[in-house]
Amino acid sequence: MLSRAIVLRIIKYNDDSFIANVLTKETGCRSMIVRISRSKRAAVRHTLFQPPAILSIEWNERPNAELQRPTSVQSAFPFSSIPYDPYKNAIALFLSEFIYHAVRNEPETRIVFEYLERSLEWLDTAEKGFSNFHLVFLLRLTRFLGFAPNIHHAAPGCYFDLRGSFFTETAPLHKDYLNPDDAALVPKLMRMAFGNMHVFKFNGAERSRLLEYINLYYRLHVPDFPELKSLAVLKALFQ
Repeated sequence: MLSRAIVLRIIKYNDDSFIANVLTKETGCRSMIVRISRSKRAAVRHTLFQPPAILSIEWNERPNAELQRPTSVQSAFPFSSIPYDPYKNAIALFLSEFIYHAVRNEPETRIVFEYLERSLEWLDTAEKGFSNFHLVFLLRLTRFLGFAPNIHHAAPGCYFDLRGSFFTETAPLHKDYLNPDDAALVPKLMRMAFGNMHVFKFNGAERSRLLEYINLYYRLHVPDFPELKSLAVLKALFQ
């Protein structure tokens, strides 16, 4: 099997190997056991498995095995800035963890893979104006996962029901909703794209609050979606 793949996370397995969770274009989320080799001639260079690297991976498919073993690995898109820019790197690592939990049980992920791949390539080449990148990425991702916010009935003074994904004139009877001031930002956020997001201005507190709301929104709509450790790091960096 040969496929492009994006590394989402790595977990130590033992002293000689680790497990890499990758999103492949051809077969969705896969777990691979990668041997740590010091040889420069190794067909599988373990150092390439750094989230969110975009790789070309070949492996011998074992249908009933939980862990696959790659037989050949190459970089499919060498990053020029993400590993070296602390802001871009923090965003990329956060999104890698986020994507892993958001799509690991999705039966069809080809469109998600292509969206993530294009987005990472855009981030890597962006010179400025990417501070809202993670907000735009995560909200646009909801369209592919089937729970995009319904903004058709958005109006001043309305609340946004995070559970039902719709606007309402009265506050819901549960606690998972946005008050009118924050709810008014939802249509604005849904109009944002990578090309125009630099014209939308948020201060650090607003950006952190929006990220918390988006994280809660996913936790309400994706089964077993956890609290992310990288969330606090990203919020602190963009304050």
